[in-house]
Amino acid sequence: MEKEEMILANEFCRHHQIEMSFILSLKESGLIDTLTIEEKVFVPTDQLHQLEKMMRMHYELDINMEGVETVSFLLERMHLMQEHITQLTNRLRNYEPEYPHSQRQA
Repeated sequence: MEKEEMILANEFCRHHQIEMSFILSLKESGLIDTLTIEEKVFVPTDQLHQLEKMMRMHYELDINMEGVETVSFLLERMHLMQEHITQLTNRLRNYEPEYPHSQRQA
């Protein structure tokens, strides 16, 4: 991954007024990836949205790190289930082109 696709973790922390230990805790928990180059920690830009969500859970909603891990896991599961439902709905449309409107109302 190139540096252009990364943001310096210290800059992120300074901008959001959070401690670097928060990002390191997320990395230790496996919730985000970081890259260390010349003793500087970088976060991939494609993970910024997820990082900001977890930051809000922790700092604004006062959810501890274990809770952030749990909520993140459950949100990911819900996302995967929604994708699966969409796939199944699309497959069902192949057999019932008018789905979900194919059910007649009495």
